[in-house]
Order: sequence, then structure tokens, then C-alpha cells
Amino acid sequence: MLPAKSKNITAIAYVFATYVAGIVMVLQQSWALNFLGVVFITHSLVISTALTHEFIHGNIFKSRQLNVFWGEIMTHLNGACYAPWKNLVEHHFNHHLHHIDVVRFDVVQYLNQDINFLQRSIYVVLEWLYFPALDFEMRWRIIFDPVMDAKKRYLLGRTIFWVVFRTLGFGLLAWISVKALLLYFLAYISFVNVNRFIDAFQHTYEYTITGQEFPSLDRGYEQKNTFSNLVSVRYPWLNLLYLNFGYHNAHHHNMSCPWHELPALHNKLYGKIQDCLLPLPLLIGNYHRFRLRRLFSGQGTINLEREQFLASFTGGVAISLLTPP
Repeated sequence: MLPAKSKNITAIAYVFATYVAGIVMVLQQSWALNFLGVVFITHSLVISTALTHEFIHGNIFKSRQLNVFWGEIMTHLNGACYAPWKNLVEHHFNHHLHHIDVVRFDVVQYLNQDINFLQRSIYVVLEWLYFPALDFEMRWRIIFDPVMDAKKRYLLGRTIFWVVFRTLGFGLLAWISVKALLLYFLAYISFVNVNRFIDAFQHTYEYTITGQEFPSLDRGYEQKNTFSNLVSVRYPWLNLLYLNFGYHNAHHHNMSCPWHELPALHNKLYGKIQDCLLPLPLLIGNYHRFRLRRLFSGQGTINLEREQFLASFTGGVAISLLTPP
């Protein structure tokens, strides 16, 4: 067994190794290498997000400064750098402490009532094609916030810097190979879809619009409305594909538990009681079947028997620790 420090260093090194290898591969002529490059970039961004989550909780280093530093490094890879680190932390801790999902606006009302037919049709077509349009909109809203909102004007210089910096990076990639840039974009879309899939089925929390008063909800509500979506129960090592983030009930029981100790905590807390576990094949099916329904009707009815609930669990949308409202 590796010590905790070695596990953390390995995870961080893996992100950079797969990211660089992926960039090199998408620059090659071979389509087989290009495919592997897309997979590598996608997974490096996925793990960078899981590590961002760990750094938010301060679960990697004892030093707060080191957690902030490396957390911000990860956000520069996965594109969450436009939001200040303190906003990411506040957003995620509100999720934990108040047992809610804080959102910028009511997605269901927005799509059903607030936009016209043409705009709605664009969302429908893109989401049907597995292009996570709403999640990208959340990212772009963060970028344009300093321009549109006078209260956030102080972030304008910071935002411009990162927009220019990242644009130059993508411009350099395009100058070397337009195909490589398109493959990178494909990898980023895949990464957002993977993150969206994981986030969609971990909670049936109430939504709270930014600025509204938080409801009073207890720990019983938290666990009742939290679910664990493991890659595999039989082969626990497969859960490292998302750095054990699927052990979500255990994480919410003790958010200071580091990623490599979550399986043991899960087994200690729940043992053979599997009520909180959701079967991965069914979730994949629901993610596919309800990719449009969840846009217009929300995450699905939750006050049903388990079998009916699982069959109708459409999942959440446009919720991510990377896009604080």
C-alpha cells in the first residue's frame, strides 16, 4: 500500500502526464493515436476536476496555501479559472453545509417560459446531439459576468487576462494543427459530459436560486437525498477512474475524508446495505433516455418507491462545482 502522500503525488502527476501525452497524440497523423489523445485529454480533465474538489476541501495538503495553489492550477486545465477560487469554495461549501444546489436561475422555467421557440430549439438540437449546451452557457456566463454585472466589474481585468492567455494557447494549437484543436474541443465536450453524468445522479436536492434564502435542511435530508454512483462494486479499483468520487454518501458523511480513504469509510458506514447505491447501467440508460426531458421537467419525481424512482430519475442539469453562480 502506498502512503497517502505518494497516492496524492501520483494522482497529480497522472493529470499532467496524460494531458501532455494527449496533446502530443492529437498532433500526430495517426487516427488511432488521435483517438487515444482524445481519451487521455478527457480523462486528465476529469481527474483534474476530482482533484479540484479535493483541494477545495483541503484534503491533499496540510497547508491551506498549497491546496489553493494546486487547486487553481487544476482549474487552469479544466477551464474553471474564470471564477475566483474563493467563489468555487463558497459555492461548494454551501452545497455541503446547507444541503442544497445553488443555481444561477431556474433552468426549467428558463427553457419553458423565458426564451423563444428558436432559442429553445437550438438547445434541444444541441442537447439531443450530446452537446452540453447548458453547461457551456454556465461557463460563458461566468466569463461575461464582469461585463454584464457592475458588481463584478472588479473581476474584468482578471477575466480578460485568462481569456487572452487561453485564446493564445488554443491559437497556437490551431496554428500547429487545426485538426488537433478540433480534437481537443471534442475531448473537452466529452469531459463536460462525463462530469455532467456524474453530477446528475448524486443528489435530489432542492434548487435554490442565487440570492434566495437557504432552506433549513438537516443531515437526515442530506443522506436521504444523496446517492453513490460507483463504476463498480465488484472491482473497487475501477472507481479510481473518477478518483473515488462515486462514493458520494461517504464523502457527505465526512467531507474531510481524502479520496483514497473513501472506499473504507463507505464500507464501514454502509456495509452490505446498498440503498444509497445506484446501478451504473441504469444511470447510463437514464442519462441517454432523459437528455431532453431533464431540461424541461427537472430531475424527476423523488417521492416514489425505489424501483419507480430509479426508472424515472432523470437527473440534474447545469450543476457543477466548476461553475459557481
